[in-house]
Amino acid sequence: MQEHDMSWVRTEMALAQPAPARERGAYAWVRKNLIGSVGDTVLTVLGVAIVLWIVPQVINWAFINAVWTGPDRTVCTTASQGGIQPDGWTGACWAFVNAKFGQFMFGTYPIEERWRPILVAILFVALLVPMLIPRVPRKGLNAILLFAALPVVAFFLLVGGVFGLPHVETPRWGGLLVTLSLSFVGIAASLPLGVILALGRRSKMPIVKILSVVFIETVRGIPLIVVLFFASVMLPLFLPEGVSFDKYLRALIGVSLFAAAYMAEVIRGGLQAIPKGQYEGADSLGLGYWQKMSLIVLPQALKLVIPGIVNTFIGMFKDTSLVLIISMFDLLGVVKQNFADANWATPQTAKSGLIFAAFVFWLFCFGMSRYSMYTERRLDTGYKR
Repeated sequence: MQEHDMSWVRTEMALAQPAPARERGAYAWVRKNLIGSVGDTVLTVLGVAIVLWIVPQVINWAFINAVWTGPDRTVCTTASQGGIQPDGWTGACWAFVNAKFGQFMFGTYPIEERWRPILVAILFVALLVPMLIPRVPRKGLNAILLFAALPVVAFFLLVGGVFGLPHVETPRWGGLLVTLSLSFVGIAASLPLGVILALGRRSKMPIVKILSVVFIETVRGIPLIVVLFFASVMLPLFLPEGVSFDKYLRALIGVSLFAAAYMAEVIRGGLQAIPKGQYEGADSLGLGYWQKMSLIVLPQALKLVIPGIVNTFIGMFKDTSLVLIISMFDLLGVVKQNFADANWATPQTAKSGLIFAAFVFWLFCFGMSRYSMYTERRLDTGYKR
């Protein structure tokens, strides 16, 4: 029997080789993403030109020519370098933000009691951060403390009237305190309500399905301003004599129900995207309806619609500014309210205040967006080639 020469056959795995020098590093990234073609090169040059034109002006306005401290508007209309400018002071008036910062954060909450919302904020961060870190253990206990225990503790701390704490009426709340509290409660309530409404709309029970459809389509068909106006002004007319709810509580309910209707449609889209085989597989295992939904269907559906869920959260966070229609002042409302202060009533202070409010809103919305992208990547367990 003739032997075959096998000397040409590799007996060891080839070691991984680094990519060619021209395919790695900063130059390779620039060549691939910025100057890969004539069109890319033109857009890159145009974008760099716009940035070089805008950024120096922004830095000059926000930092170099800005006024950081001062007792009143005169510091923002008189330049410390070169006297009065022809068109007024060309820098930001951060002195206005600095002077009104306490109101921007807490509204007219009593100064001597502001340690209470600060303590609530510390507890919120202390419970939220471990919840967002995947590898931190005891997520169940953390969720219970964050979504069940913290709201109760926050209510007694902020409202007072117990344990020797002075009572603080909710009309005195304002600023970022109102924005964050409305958003947190709305997010915590709208997600489970949205899940229930989405399941109800897909239910085979006619009454449950009809009620879910009527609620979702009715709420989604009217603006949030109308919902808030109805909750604040019209709802008390339908209540028995002597029965009333706090205006802040009515705003909470209105925002939560409004967001739940939109959340239900987002989650329904995720439920419809689940292949029929997943339902049939769960049925073949003998799982009941709630077991099938909680263990098989909903985890997959919620993972698919993370962008839509976070988009609803971001929209709700920004829509809290509409509570101004019912005489409640969130961050933007308090900023605009302080424009009427005769000591600070100038166009420069108005611009600076609005930009400060915009930056705070952007900071929270950008944070939610980036974390949702991180969560998507972490939960991406689809088939990979």
